Amino acid sequence: MSRIVRPPAGVVVAAAAIVLHLLDDNLVEPGWGDATGHLASTLVPVAIVVALAFASVAERLRPGGRAIASLAVGFLGVTFSFEAVQHYATEGLARDDWTGLASLAGGLFLLGRGARDLWRSRRQDEPRRRRYARRALKTGAALVVAVNVAFPIADAYIGVNMARRTVPAAHLGVGHEDVSFRSTDGLRLAGWYVPSTNRAAVIVYPGRGGTQQHARMLIDHGYGVLLLDHRGVGDSEGDHNSWGWGSEHDIHGAVAFLQERPDVDPDRIGGLGLSVGEEVLLHAAAENEGLHAVVSEGAGARSWSEFRHGDGPGPWIWAPVTINRQIATSVLANRMPPPGLHGLVPRIEAPLFFIHATDGVGGEELTLDYHRLARGPKQLWQTAGGHTRGIDTEPGAYERKVTDFLDDALLG
Repeated sequence: MSRIVRPPAGVVVAAAAIVLHLLDDNLVEPGWGDATGHLASTLVPVAIVVALAFASVAERLRPGGRAIASLAVGFLGVTFSFEAVQHYATEGLARDDWTGLASLAGGLFLLGRGARDLWRSRRQDEPRRRRYARRALKTGAALVVAVNVAFPIADAYIGVNMARRTVPAAHLGVGHEDVSFRSTDGLRLAGWYVPSTNRAAVIVYPGRGGTQQHARMLIDHGYGVLLLDHRGVGDSEGDHNSWGWGSEHDIHGAVAFLQERPDVDPDRIGGLGLSVGEEVLLHAAAENEGLHAVVSEGAGARSWSEFRHGDGPGPWIWAPVTINRQIATSVLANRMPPPGLHGLVPRIEAPLFFIHATDGVGGEELTLDYHRLARGPKQLWQTAGGHTRGIDTEPGAYERKVTDFLDDALLG
């Protein structure tokens, strides 16, 4: 085993600040549930932070190795503070944000220490050409590690921690009810509901912000509309996951809520999903016969199960990034990735209307796959607008095609 030099007090305090925030965030003040539901997101990061902190003062390692360990644990400390920094800039500090700022301070200290030690450890006793060639190789290797390991970890942390706490203002054009109901895995979800005048209702998902324009369109045609904060966002309970892992339970709860509404015929419930919201709706429709029509706009990839089906060599070039992000997300979210949509879509019996932007974001081309795999009644419309912007670029055609589809599927 490596013999440990006496650790500098600064390293001990900085590492302790990072560990303290992990314990506070996951065990003392978790977003939902108790400590037992957050063991992976606590134990794995804490073990990594402690191991790297010890490595940063291990005498057996070369100075350059100790410096890299210090940089790595500093990077994690800064990454784990992102949520606190976001809240400080937008909504104000609360709960575990205070220890998040301590993690930021500890991370910055260790980054500075690691950069200093790395600079001091450079060799000067070689010919210049060899020295610069070796430094160029090390720099290249560092960039590869940053892209394939550091970036996926940071992206995963952002995806499962940085969520909006506030509820946007309502601009639906009519009055609405503030409603709440339970997801099928026990979370209390919050949203708005505009009652139906034609006995049919549509879940417009996700969120209550960027979906209001679509909601107004459906309200104008007599549909009841349910907008809900997905788990961990706004007033809804749970741990946020920006890729929608686990949110199919939210849709199942929403369907059950609408089935009990006196203004809604249980056989006339549909969904309109945008981007990740549509991926969640497709998942839910494969499991829930209560969804009788789904409009899918901008569905793409939420895990490696879908991403690997993308066009060209891109998915395989970026496979390390995607897979490492998925692993980090599973750890930080305490949840395994959902089943792939390529296997779920063929199980859907409800009519499907796929909207695909020809110049959408990467992964949206998978909409064509989902349309091909669907076995029930289906339609496909390719718009010239960007990702989920069909309602802006072709508003007349968008309204006509979407409402015609829903009228046929839900109103007969």
